[in-house]
Amino acid sequence: MGTTNRTPVSLLSSLFYNEMYDGSQVRAHYGKVHESLARMTPHERAARQTKMNGRLLEEGITFTLSGAGQSDALERTIPFDLIPRIIPPEEWETIERGTKQRVRALNAFLADIYHEQCILKDGLVPRRMVVGNRYFRTEMMRLAVPGGTYVTASGIDLIRDEKGDYYVLEDNLRSPSGFSYVFKSRSIMTHDFPELMFSHPVRDIDRFLQHFRSSLRALSPVDKAEPVVALLTPGSFNSAYFEHVFLAQQMGIELVESGDLVCKDHKIYIRGLSGLKQVDVLYRRLDDDYLDPLAFRPDSLLGVAGLMNAYRYGNITIANAPGTGVADDKAIYTFVPEMIRYYLNERPILNNVPTYLMSRPEEREHVLGRLEEMVVKETSLSGGYGMLVGPASTERERELFAAKIRENPDNYIAQPTIKLSTSPINLEGNLAHRHIDLRVFAVANGADTHVLPGGLTRVAMKEGSLVVNSSQGGGVKDTWVLSR
Repeated sequence: MGTTNRTPVSLLSSLFYNEMYDGSQVRAHYGKVHESLARMTPHERAARQTKMNGRLLEEGITFTLSGAGQSDALERTIPFDLIPRIIPPEEWETIERGTKQRVRALNAFLADIYHEQCILKDGLVPRRMVVGNRYFRTEMMRLAVPGGTYVTASGIDLIRDEKGDYYVLEDNLRSPSGFSYVFKSRSIMTHDFPELMFSHPVRDIDRFLQHFRSSLRALSPVDKAEPVVALLTPGSFNSAYFEHVFLAQQMGIELVESGDLVCKDHKIYIRGLSGLKQVDVLYRRLDDDYLDPLAFRPDSLLGVAGLMNAYRYGNITIANAPGTGVADDKAIYTFVPEMIRYYLNERPILNNVPTYLMSRPEEREHVLGRLEEMVVKETSLSGGYGMLVGPASTERERELFAAKIRENPDNYIAQPTIKLSTSPINLEGNLAHRHIDLRVFAVANGADTHVLPGGLTRVAMKEGSLVVNSSQGGGVKDTWVLSR
């Protein structure tokens, strides 16, 4: 195969963990993929890639890019790469166990801080970091949550260092996105590259949506044979609207906007031609602030007036529960290993990336003296926003970030720049290497947690970039977990 990358694979592998290559050798589980791609000419690989990209465009699989103008903001397809990411079964077993453990601990943490607050009383997590957090909702104090499940759907972002060890980069617990890209990536590979797809014992992902639907139905506050589940979307202008439509269709649940819902007698109903239909479970895809103009932002046109009262009366379940954002705050993230020990009495299976809290003076000064080596993140933001990537920054950018940190240290954390693993991508028919991460999706229902086999591999499409987020122009790969 040709290459567009000036750095030889053997050298790249010494700098970063390469998913396909171990030095100049192809890893065993990538053997068939490598052979299949090597039999194709660059023109054939480019043509196959073009065909796949065309399918994305036909199906309207889009994402709004940061800084996109109004004229093209909704016309960008997410870049898809035809070379799959392959995870051997023994690696996946560790990832799956670690993800389940983490989700259990995070749910326990949320149940604790909104009730007894034992972890705060015992001093393991500073009280001010919780009660002063922008996502902490006093409205949730002492409120019973069905099954104690605050986080139904979660997306746990993993990276690999130069040794190939997995680390949790961050937790996404409010309304994690990317489910649809996993299923569409698999659909495209199955349809347009079947000879490669079916030459591997790849674990099936289709049953995950059944688990997702069952988890939502199980949250119904009343015992019904057929509870009504609805997905609340902000509308077609939202960057992830395609996903909202996809999930509603695939799970057989109602897709609703605020104008479709009405509150009567502390119950939420869908307006329909045949009258009103009561909603039992609302899977929301918008932030807390916009859920209910009577409880949160009064100027919100996206939520439902009276929703929180219906929730308090036990007439509807909201998934994920309001107030879950406090647990995916980037400063709270640093305490998750302690949560696992505290609530589960277990050692963490997946480690955090080493993280510095800017609220701690000694850690702040350490970071400020080494900004060119650090990745600095604003604690409440996601999607690649509010970041400083030290090695790729200018001196002026570092000066501005240093001033921000000194002005509001509680708002920032810093991490050493991890040498994210790389994976080959098909770039105009030739082989190039780009950095990747892995978003692992889980759905929880009480003590029962299901993890989607594989998840979403995100790719930094720009050479040398460490930013993989779709909102920043990142792409995706199909992710295969081998069954044997």
